[in-house]
Amino acid sequence: MKDMVPQFFLSMKHYTKEQFIKDFISGIIVAIIALPLSIALALASGVTPEQGLYTAIVAGFVISFLGGSKVQIAGPTAAFASIVAGIVIKNGMDGLALATVMAGIILVLMGVLRLGSLIRFIPFTITTGFTTGIAVTILIGQIKDFLGLTFMEAPVETMGKLKQVVLCFDTFNPMTFLVGVLALGILVVWPKFVKKVPASLIAVVVTAFFVKVFELPVNTIGDLYTISPSLPAFHAPVFSFELMRKVLPDALTIAVLAAVESLLSCVVADGMTGGRHNSNMELVAQGVGNTCSALFGGIPATGAIARTAANIKNGGRTPVSGMVHAGLLLLVLVFLMPFAALIPMPAIAAILFMVAYNMSEWREFLSILKTAPKSDWSVLLVTFILTVAFDLVTAIGVGLVIASLLFMKRMADVAEVSGWRYLEDEKEIADGDHVDLKPVPRHVSVFEINGPMFFGAADKISKVVLEDGKRVLILRMRSVPAMDSTALKSLHKLYENLKKKNVVLVLSHVNQQPMSIMEKAGFADLVGRENFAGNIDDALLRASGL
Repeated sequence: MKDMVPQFFLSMKHYTKEQFIKDFISGIIVAIIALPLSIALALASGVTPEQGLYTAIVAGFVISFLGGSKVQIAGPTAAFASIVAGIVIKNGMDGLALATVMAGIILVLMGVLRLGSLIRFIPFTITTGFTTGIAVTILIGQIKDFLGLTFMEAPVETMGKLKQVVLCFDTFNPMTFLVGVLALGILVVWPKFVKKVPASLIAVVVTAFFVKVFELPVNTIGDLYTISPSLPAFHAPVFSFELMRKVLPDALTIAVLAAVESLLSCVVADGMTGGRHNSNMELVAQGVGNTCSALFGGIPATGAIARTAANIKNGGRTPVSGMVHAGLLLLVLVFLMPFAALIPMPAIAAILFMVAYNMSEWREFLSILKTAPKSDWSVLLVTFILTVAFDLVTAIGVGLVIASLLFMKRMADVAEVSGWRYLEDEKEIADGDHVDLKPVPRHVSVFEINGPMFFGAADKISKVVLEDGKRVLILRMRSVPAMDSTALKSLHKLYENLKKKNVVLVLSHVNQQPMSIMEKAGFADLVGRENFAGNIDDALLRASGL
């Protein structure tokens, strides 16, 4: 556990006044960026506006304090919006709190068990597929508020929301649409001229001003929600085995998604700063941060790539900037939260449209479709479609199964068992040609195994067929890096068949992992240690004496 030290404590060893000033300024800028995003993402998640701020404050502070990255900024993210909304509708706020606490415990265990490096085994096609799918889900979910529609029902599923958009299009509110277009225009144009002041903040201020002053018939946050400027208060979730059973799949989804997104954000941050994060400590911090968020009325949180990048670009280099960001949001919650009631809903929708666009990874999506093998883009499309049509749990589960099956097929296709060409069989050799063949005694047959031997390729051992008169079979295994128990069983079956025919099995150049499997299973002693040769020359020498 010596390496499980938060970056905050490591950063304090050589901390300077100059760096504190940079961190403080960066923390303020990131808080300004996070303010409208936290509110927007809370509303997209089906919870109250202040719960988004609770999350950014509590989880943001804890994850910065305990994290394995010096520059990570954590808070609510778009990836969780549809998941949280579904949990709230199915199991209420108690179910969400319990699922988040369980996810936090899972994340802590993942960090303690050193599972941070295992995240890299989730294929890029799956992460791209569900990320683009989440972006489409967010976009569809905000059409209602952007167009000012009035739904007849309140569906959870994305396709149900899309159906309601079509059925209820006659309730279209032109003024709401114009306010949304104004906000969207500001979000697109403003960053081209001004970098320091976030476009999202300008969008909500300008649209709120117009709606209030001209008394436009446009829904605001205050029209739909009761704004509470109260501080985050401790609230223990309701624990019951029945509820735990219901939310366990959601907890696993939150944990996996938080781990993937936070570690991807850390990797991006490392590339921008030249630093190196501690993935296991980061998982522990994410776990504690999510647990604390749930206990103080927040929703799931993870590392936010956009806010982390903004932190780096503005000079933040230690966890202090993330802690300052959380502290400033706390002050906003206490003193300025009532003003959030004036923010128009189409402005929130426009902000989430931009969030969806920025997270969609559409360029990578199209690149995979154009250049990747069929097996890769098929996994991408399946994950994307299932994310939009069903949910993230189904998408990741099915995507991983398909990706694993395709990988095993590729490995099985690579593995092969082939017989040698013998020197005496080469009748015509052109002058100057080099033939890399070795003399083999007539009573000996040589086969070579190439590639990993696992259950998907174990049947290929059955291709070993001996001619009459052969008394020794040499299996050359220098190109077999790994073997599993199924392949060993096939090898054992081959040995038994050879034994019945009084044929001796000699194994050449068995690598470390296959040798370990054979020794543990007793196969090495069964064949005889003397029948294991370090190379083909030793194997041929052994076979010639049999």
